[in-house]
Amino acid sequence: MSRRPRHPLRVLESRRLTLVAATSELVLADLEGRDDFSDMIGAQVPENWPPELYENTAMRAVLEQLHDLAEHGWSVWYLLSKKHQPSQVLGICGFKGKPGPSGSVEITYSILDQFRIQGYATEAVTRLVHWAFSHQNVTEVSAETLPHLRKSIRVMEKTGFSKTGPGSEQGVVRYAVQKSLVR
Repeated sequence: MSRRPRHPLRVLESRRLTLVAATSELVLADLEGRDDFSDMIGAQVPENWPPELYENTAMRAVLEQLHDLAEHGWSVWYLLSKKHQPSQVLGICGFKGKPGPSGSVEITYSILDQFRIQGYATEAVTRLVHWAFSHQNVTEVSAETLPHLRKSIRVMEKTGFSKTGPGSEQGVVRYAVQKSLVR
């Protein structure tokens, strides 16, 4: 039996990706297992799903966040490949919540090992930065990482982020891009 979400999915397109905004139903299916999730999202889910940083505990926090409908789009976006037939879920990109009073929103991303170093994270971050800046109240998109994670830093640099200093935790560095610098 095919499970489909009760509500229409919010989808963004880029050259090689379809980005699908998480809903409570999608996250529940993701937590229940690959078969349920694959059926609901309409793409193959690789054996090594989920990507780093998005294991059960993190996804349960996303589920709590999604109880507030205003968070829709300001949470996780699933990344689906247009290149692979049938489509495959490659990773996750998204935000840690709605923009704060200062107009800043923090972006995160994680790609499954076999799809890394192919530009998918850069493409997803670029698309979501443009989506975020399409909202009048967003003036900055930030990201944090550890200084030794060169590939993550490279994604930020290629998408226009600049180092702004220390991050919110010990040993973490913060990068950001301002709305005024993005066309």
